[in-house]
Parts: sequence; structure tokens; C-alpha cells
Amino acid sequence: HLISLGCPKNRLDSEVMVGKLRTGPWQMVDDPSEADVIVVNTCSFIQPATEESIQTVLEMAGHKETGNCKKLVVTGCMVQRYGASLEGELPEVDHFLGTGEYHRIDDVLRARAGQFPRSFVDTPMYIHDELSPRVNSWRPHSAYLKISEGCNHRCAFCIIPQLRGKLRSRPIPSLVTEATRLVGQGVRELNLVSQDSTAFGRDLADGSDLGQLLRALCTIDDLAWVRLHYAYPIGLPESLLQAIAEEDKIVPYLDMPLQHASGPMLKAMRRGVTRAGQERILERVRRYVPDITIRTTFIVGFPGETDEDFEVLLDFLRVQRFARVGAFSYFQEDGTPAATLPNQVPEDVRQERLDRLMAVQAEISAAHQNALVGTQATVLVDGPSAEDERVMSARLATQAPDVDGQVFLDGPPADVAPGQFREVHITGASDYDLVGRVVG
Repeated sequence: HLISLGCPKNRLDSEVMVGKLRTGPWQMVDDPSEADVIVVNTCSFIQPATEESIQTVLEMAGHKETGNCKKLVVTGCMVQRYGASLEGELPEVDHFLGTGEYHRIDDVLRARAGQFPRSFVDTPMYIHDELSPRVNSWRPHSAYLKISEGCNHRCAFCIIPQLRGKLRSRPIPSLVTEATRLVGQGVRELNLVSQDSTAFGRDLADGSDLGQLLRALCTIDDLAWVRLHYAYPIGLPESLLQAIAEEDKIVPYLDMPLQHASGPMLKAMRRGVTRAGQERILERVRRYVPDITIRTTFIVGFPGETDEDFEVLLDFLRVQRFARVGAFSYFQEDGTPAATLPNQVPEDVRQERLDRLMAVQAEISAAHQNALVGTQATVLVDGPSAEDERVMSARLATQAPDVDGQVFLDGPPADVAPGQFREVHITGASDYDLVGRVVG
């Protein structure tokens, strides 16, 4: 039984582990109490994620007493962050694998007691390739594709480079081979993920870049939608913007985390850009693709953030009018440069600012949503809604799975099924979701 916590990138590592295990003598079970082996792939991006990971590990350790579990393995970012020190903190765990060691999962499970060290944690170097077995755990018609691993930026708030290592891009032929295999299994939508998608190819000697990769993926028959996530704003290659503008399969959507808009905050965060610089980047993107939907994220309450800094951020939000925004309250993470900065913002102030920002964004989002009412659009049907299984849920091309809103199908005909592309008439809207009726 495997539990995967955290982001889609971590989920992909879990899918590779499941693929490797399925090539051996193991069978996956849905109930951890029935499992002989339990694997927990952890997250440790911020403190709440670490706490959730520890709680999950301890909960699964209970199955050693009450269930069939003979071996408990913990993998992922929490292991990479804390290393062998976890051996004393979590004696219930038999093996720990860091973020660059998850490919060892089958060797660890085959090992007899004492045959392997308890911990495999080293500088992350591994990234899976097209030969790695993988089981898509998302919807049958949708999948994530990890195009690179690691990050060469050193943002003051982020611990990811310590957890995932330096940039390691996958060759384009490898990615096209894996994508083709996924499409052969029924996938119609690919979501490209990494720690820094903009930097894709910079470490390769063949001149590959993001635009070339996207165009190569568009040659795959039966692949309908390609969506890009986690694009660092600085250095967006022109080939990327041209590809989005010219290739029908690349949806007009860009996930580009900006984090703030105040000059002092961007400098303190080590983002390497000013508000004016971000505005020029956004203008350039919209010049190439006028109808593009931009998703971004912001951090509020970073050390030293004043009321004036926060008002600059709100003004930026009102001016740019992003269709999709995620926001987070800053967490003082040990091991990051920001953790030692003076003028840490009190928790109640951080929360108040987060609430205010999301209230402003809710109004902006509602305006975007209401403008769609009365229009007709293509949606990808996902299946029964999590809120009400009697209602079918779908998504526009500009709605990424799991992070954006949905289109709830009002009285869908009997022939609507997951994985279909259907035309809908948008009949209603809320701040983040839409209602549509299938046409025809």
C-alpha cells in the first residue's frame, strides 16, 4: 500500500515506484491494514506538510501492531530534508529513501533484515526516464509529465533546491516516448510539471528548450491538450510563447508563480526581478497570446513586509486581473535564508492579509467567470463530481486539474462519459466554478 503526499511532482515519483513494484511479485491493495508493506512518500515543503507527513507515518506504523504490515518504508522530501536523523525519531520505520533514491524501492523490499542500510539519502541525481515503469494514478484520460527535476534558483523562502538538487532536464525524445505511451493508454491531456519549467534544456548539450519540447509533444496523434505548469517568470524563451500561440494542442494557459509585486519584497525574496520587470514579462506573454489564462501564486507576510508592501501587491492584483491565483501565508522554514531575516510578520497579520488578498481575487475571478456565461466552449469530462456523484464534472482547457475550478454539467445526457470532449453552453458561474449544459 502506497500513500503519496504533496505535489504532482511527488505523485509522479510514487507512480514510478508503483510501476517498479508491479513488475515484481507485489500486488497493490487499497486497505493499508491488508498490506505486508506500506510506503509513505512524504512532503516537506513547509512545516504543515512535514507535520502531515509525520502524522501519516505514525498512523501507518500502527498497522505493524494491528494489521499485516511487516515493513514500513518512508520516502521523499521529508527524508531528504532530515536525513538519517529520522532513524532515531521514527524507530518504527524500516527504511528511508531520499528524493533521489526512490528507484531503489524494489531492492529495499526484496532485502532481508540487515542486508541494506536503513537510510539512502544522498545528493539527488536521479530522474526517471522513458524506460522506467510507471502507473498513471490520475484519471485515465489525464496525466502529469515530469520534464525536469531540481532547481538552480535560490529564492530566500524556498527549500526545494536542498530537497530536489540542481536542474536535471530530460531529453526530448525520452519525454515524447513516455508521452506517446501514456496516450496509447488513453491519456488525452498532459500537464507538464517540474520545479522550474522555464529552465528546461539549459543543462543539455543539444540546444533543447521548452518551445521545442512543446512542439514535439504536439506531433503525438490523439493527444488533445498540453498544459504547462511552474514556469519561472525570468527567461521565458521566445520559442515557448510562439509555440503556445501557434500550436492548437497547447492550451492558452500559463502557470507562472510571481510570489509578490513590491520591489523590496521581491529583492528580499531573491526573485531577481522588479514589479516593472514582471509587468514587462506579462505584457510580452499577452502580446504573443492575447487570450491566455495566467495562473500565479503569491506569498503574504514575508519577513519585513509592511502595510505599504502589501498594498502594492493588492494594486498589482487589481491591475493585472489574473484569472487564477493561489496565495499562501509565509512559513518560517528552518534551513532557508528567510528564516533568519529580521522583522518576522506576526501570524495574525499574515492571516489577515491572506484573507484580504483572497477576497480581492474572488471578485476578480467572479468577473472572469461571469463573462463566460452565455458562451459556448469545449470541455473535457472528468467524471462524477466529488461533491455530488449524480453530477458530472468537466473542465475547460484553461482549468488545470486539482488546482483550478470545474464546470458542473447541468442535467447531462446519458451518453456523457469521462474522457470525452464535449461542447457545452455556459449557463451559470460562481467565484471559481461554472455550470454548463451539454450541446447536442
